[in-house]
Amino acid sequence: MKKIKLNRDYLITYGMVILFYIIMTILKGTGSLTSLFSGLLVPICVYSILAVSLNLTVGILGELSLGHAGFMCVGAFSSAFFSMCMKDVITNSFVRFLIALLISALVAAFFGIIIGIPVLRLRGDYLAIVTLAFGEIIKNIVNILYVGRDLDGMHISIKDSISLGLKDDGKVIINGAQGITGTPHDSNFTIGIILLLITLFVVLNFMHSRSGRAVMAIRDNRIAAESIGINISKYKLMAFSISAALAGIAGCLYAHNLSTLNALPKNFGYNMSIMILVYVVLGGIGNIRGSIIAATILTVLPELLRGFSDYRMLIYSVVLIALMLFNASPGAIEFKEKYSIKRLLSKKTKTKEVQ
Repeated sequence: MKKIKLNRDYLITYGMVILFYIIMTILKGTGSLTSLFSGLLVPICVYSILAVSLNLTVGILGELSLGHAGFMCVGAFSSAFFSMCMKDVITNSFVRFLIALLISALVAAFFGIIIGIPVLRLRGDYLAIVTLAFGEIIKNIVNILYVGRDLDGMHISIKDSISLGLKDDGKVIINGAQGITGTPHDSNFTIGIILLLITLFVVLNFMHSRSGRAVMAIRDNRIAAESIGINISKYKLMAFSISAALAGIAGCLYAHNLSTLNALPKNFGYNMSIMILVYVVLGGIGNIRGSIIAATILTVLPELLRGFSDYRMLIYSVVLIALMLFNASPGAIEFKEKYSIKRLLSKKTKTKEVQ
């Protein structure tokens, strides 16, 4: 019976994403969607993936991480670097993008393991501060990195592009603070939805797997979990690295939707990590479906308020505070529990069984 309920809950979440894709595709095909909102479709997928992946760390693992934008940055630049190098070698854009995705996930997961081994020994505010420092370090390293390629191979410098010593046939790929220019535009809304569905599949199945139950046991009571033989370090590192890998995939999708990729504070800095955390908190810590809804609303909202000019961000902040207060109020929680889709469906099932 419990398995049936879980499967139904999964289907509701998948169905919500698929329905959104169908509606947006129809609106876009009929010309009812403006170019401004059409440009937000891929970012909605990016931020939804980031919110779901961070919820794995914050909601399921129970650790506060503020370095999620750092893993996104690693995934974005590693995948964009690969695509720039292979643009003339691998002409099939789908194959090139697929390999770039794998590279972004592996590189981000590697950094997740490297960072996670020492960092996950910390807890609470200390963990948050260290992960925040990691995100800032990654961003600043990328901003001073110069990488070029010619017939002699790769050249790396942290001074300037001239010091690379490239020959006439050489090309600068990563140009310090100017980032990477000319990344192939391989991502689109369809690919974004597919990656979001894959992210949901990975996270939801991990939550209800043996490893996921062990992670949640650690979150609820670390001492009790350790006393029954659960390897604390192993399962915490597993959840953290999976979360990092998914953030890397979001970074790859983000990088291949832009012509120029820069490691700016607004893209990969502290504010981005905080914004992803806001998606998680607003949608409900541990609530995967809520994370997607919150990411979608908060991505579209600034554009809806663009007509208010100078007061746009002020109104956005007020609306955000109101949503937070409403979301946390006892009345709203009771209303959501009473009229949730899952509960309404279970009522219909019980009525049919009685009849």
